[in-house]
Amino acid sequence: MNEDVLARAEAAYLGLALGDALGATVEFMTPREIAHRFAHADGVHRELVGGGWLRLKPGQVTDDTGMALALGEAILIHGGEITRLACARAFDAWMRSKPVDIGNTVRRNLVLFRRTGYPTAPPSAQDAGNGAAMRVLPVALATLAWSEHEVRDACRIQAHVTHNNAVSDAACEFIALAVQDFIRGASLREVHRLRMQPLVEAQPAFAFRGKPRRENPSGWIVETMQAVLQGLVEVGGFENCLVDVVNRGGDADTTGAIAGMLAGAMYGRAALPARWLKALDPEVHRRCAEQARRLVANSP
Repeated sequence: MNEDVLARAEAAYLGLALGDALGATVEFMTPREIAHRFAHADGVHRELVGGGWLRLKPGQVTDDTGMALALGEAILIHGGEITRLACARAFDAWMRSKPVDIGNTVRRNLVLFRRTGYPTAPPSAQDAGNGAAMRVLPVALATLAWSEHEVRDACRIQAHVTHNNAVSDAACEFIALAVQDFIRGASLREVHRLRMQPLVEAQPAFAFRGKPRRENPSGWIVETMQAVLQGLVEVGGFENCLVDVVNRGGDADTTGAIAGMLAGAMYGRAALPARWLKALDPEVHRRCAEQARRLVANSP
């Protein structure tokens, strides 16, 4: 792997963490509430200041980054192999560590895994949340040398531990493949043609162009992706994209995390704001950067 590929992979992982930490401050707030809270900054939240409903320290991350790191470590421990049982055990161990936050669908299906030992949640039309998409990045990095069919299978393996849902699958597969395209140097125009258009054609609910600005997105993966893709396509630059997305409010840590991994892969390591990287939790910074490079370098 050349250095540009490794650097873009690192940028994607750090972008995930930065978007998570930035968005967590305004999670569950409306755009109007955010504008009022940050009136001193022209009504825009744009710094890693912590706080929010979780009362986080500046630069602290939530379940988005935590689950991704747990998944990435499991992939590395198993030599790049991605199996249902290894993913389920990694997520279960993460939940036992008493994380600062955990989604309801994730909790419910991991409790089911503990009770049954079966690592795949039952299919459910109700499980179209964003909890599988927010953590899919390690799969994208570990499968960079795999065929598209194999990448899609790997995405579903990790997703179905907690989110066995076709709409969730479509988003996870799109994110992983788009991240890979950006890491290889594809332009936004190319990814729009190769990935975004087919996603909307297969799943019309994901349509985002020509639609009203998606504000206050919920944890439903459709609203999450509409907010992320609008920000990615309509706003230039890594920092501007993330600021735009998280200031929409709602499930802002997850929209920020997903936008961060995509924008990080697209814009590269140099585009990540130095002040954000300095504010990010140092251990999270180290683990994300190290894991990104190891996952890509060890891709079978």
